[in-house]
Amino acid sequence: MSLDAADFNVIPSAKAFKNAILEHISNAKKRIYITALYLQEDDAGREILNALYCAKQNRPELNIKIFVDAHRAQRGLIGDPSCEGNQGFYRKIAEQFPFKIDIYGVLVKTKELFGVLHLKGLIFDETVIYTGASINDVYLHQGEKCRFDRYHILKCTDLADSMVDYLHRFIINPGFSPLLNITEQLDKKIQKKFAKKQKALLKKSNYSTQVHSDKAGKIKVTPMVGFGARGNSVNNCIRELFKTSRESLVLFTPYFNLPAILAKDLRKTLLRGVKVTMVIGDKTANDFFIPEDQEFSKIGIIPYIYEILLVRFIKRNQHFIDSGLLNVHLWTNSNHSFHLKGVVADNQRHLITGNNLNPRAWSLDLENALLLDDPQHLLSNKWQVELQSIMDFTRRVQHSSELQSLADYPKHARDPIRKLQLSQIDRLLKRFM
Repeated sequence: MSLDAADFNVIPSAKAFKNAILEHISNAKKRIYITALYLQEDDAGREILNALYCAKQNRPELNIKIFVDAHRAQRGLIGDPSCEGNQGFYRKIAEQFPFKIDIYGVLVKTKELFGVLHLKGLIFDETVIYTGASINDVYLHQGEKCRFDRYHILKCTDLADSMVDYLHRFIINPGFSPLLNITEQLDKKIQKKFAKKQKALLKKSNYSTQVHSDKAGKIKVTPMVGFGARGNSVNNCIRELFKTSRESLVLFTPYFNLPAILAKDLRKTLLRGVKVTMVIGDKTANDFFIPEDQEFSKIGIIPYIYEILLVRFIKRNQHFIDSGLLNVHLWTNSNHSFHLKGVVADNQRHLITGNNLNPRAWSLDLENALLLDDPQHLLSNKWQVELQSIMDFTRRVQHSSELQSLADYPKHARDPIRKLQLSQIDRLLKRFM
């Protein structure tokens, strides 16, 4: 499948992304399929879900389906035990409208700790909006704080059809992922049984790459899905981009914790003389960072652990930094957080994905990605504008001494990290981060 440069565009901001969602909901004629980790019960989540239901009432023939992680939908936010989750919200909204939409809770694993639905993609008729963002106030910049991501629009009938076909073949038709907006409560034992069956099916899943349209665009598009450490197409593509890059490699990750095999590939890439640019969220731009003037909880040590891992990485690769081959950029922008992902090799092959390039994404979560091969560099201008808009909020790290060490951390973060290091639990923790 393929598209032309005019069929691919970058949405410049989270607010523009939200407006694009609402506009496409309003204009959709036959289908809307939305896949995200979660759709939250907050102002932005209510606005999007209400817009979907209103579109359904105005056009009952419109096929609307939403897919979210089942475990994530049945619990509250981390650190907020008073929140009951989003399933009740989905049910309350459904009771208000005669024409229903389908909200599926996808059971990727028996427990959230061991893997979640991390597929991405919003399909409106023949248009795909791809982003790593979920749907809530922070992701859509509804208030003062924003969790920035990357947002791309692709007009490609074959791609939209392929993504919809995947959801039918591997999630809807097997019947292992329950509807969350109906009154019936799914028994926990049945849910566990379904999760095991769904997991086995997803391990064998893939996108159809059949081409039905007669469009012959100049940019090749390849959708892929990855689940598990073995035979993972997304992982294999990332490694291939590292291995075959000739001049430059740019990668984005919000959580610095590269899988061991990918860290080795990165070192080999640098040894070949490829210029590598890494854009990473500063610890203060991490989703879990807790400012010192707020009450601290144990989850707040995660950003500090990522920084420790980054300091170790910089120390091991200082000579590449000194030579200019390795450029590590830390992103920070006021009180906003950083959620960007992706890999670009030689300004030609663009992997847009929700994959965090960490061990959890590598072996636990269900991930997908789109590879755009642009041999004529027709997307170069759009890519450079997007890259510059990201780099405007970064600083280049030239030495590990520019980052804090364990001794610099506040006591409430320093003490639990020391305990983790002493007991070697940090090795286990890194696998699930």
